[in-house]
Amino acid sequence: MAESNFVDYVKIFTRSGKGGAGSMHFRREKFVPKGGPDGGDGGRGGHVILKGNAQLWTLLHLKYQKHIYAGHGESGGKQCSFGADGEDVILEVPLGTVVKDVETEEHICEITKDGETFILEKGGRGGQGNTHFKSATHQAPRFAQPGEDYTEGWKIMELKILADVGLVGFPNAGKSTLLSVVSAAKPEIADYPFTTLVPNLGIVGHRESRSFVMADIPGIIEGAHEGKGLGLRFLRHIERNSMLLFMVPADSKDHRKEYFILLNELEKYNPELLDKDRFLAISKSDFLDEDLIKEISAELGDIPHMFISSVTGFGIARLKDKIWQILNP
Repeated sequence: MAESNFVDYVKIFTRSGKGGAGSMHFRREKFVPKGGPDGGDGGRGGHVILKGNAQLWTLLHLKYQKHIYAGHGESGGKQCSFGADGEDVILEVPLGTVVKDVETEEHICEITKDGETFILEKGGRGGQGNTHFKSATHQAPRFAQPGEDYTEGWKIMELKILADVGLVGFPNAGKSTLLSVVSAAKPEIADYPFTTLVPNLGIVGHRESRSFVMADIPGIIEGAHEGKGLGLRFLRHIERNSMLLFMVPADSKDHRKEYFILLNELEKYNPELLDKDRFLAISKSDFLDEDLIKEISAELGDIPHMFISSVTGFGIARLKDKIWQILNP
């Protein structure tokens, strides 16, 4: 994922189409001077429709398309002919897109499946022609129904990455390195904080042609739930992960404390995140001997954990087995 191309937040203005007016027309032929009403119905206004597309991973294509208008329905005609419907606008969005109303912040919808659709702005109904209003006592109605008006409004679209496994850890915990080792993803890796500024996705191959999707979530810092660093942008991507793999480096001063700081940030942001399955990987463990491993294990107590090294491959196969076991109980 190129950083400049990843957009996970856009604000757009959407408007549906007006419904076409019904026709007030009377049949007029050479030998039928008073043929009665034959006005047709107006066409429906165009919808603005969201559609999930599993091939998309960013909202970049909507960033510079701020105003989106559907087509208006055409008016009805003579001989009971219907007006054409207004043209629908279909906005393809990546899976995990959440839509909210700008003014009320009301949750409108979320798209989670490929091909899933949702009518974001409903087009106005077409008006009925005067032929609908004739009766035995009113044989020549000189009126027809106007079409319904459009709907419009500003919307916020947020992308929450959909993945089986979300990597959670402070900057430089080794998340990007792990993802680069277990998948074909090529995240930027360097020895300084906040190397990763956007989520990276990778498909991790497992035994017997199995696979799962892993997301490298940008590093969390203490206070992220209050918006420190880029906390709120980072944290929302964790909400759609099936399980969370916490990562604490072996050279941490206090592994248990660091784990609970991360857990606390998730709880303060959204307590429901604690309901997800979670597991702890102690990364960068290639320099640990057996005594240090036992010492850290005793410190962690009942926290389910495993020691790994992305550089040497130590523990990586076992970790993938464990993740698969958690995802497929």
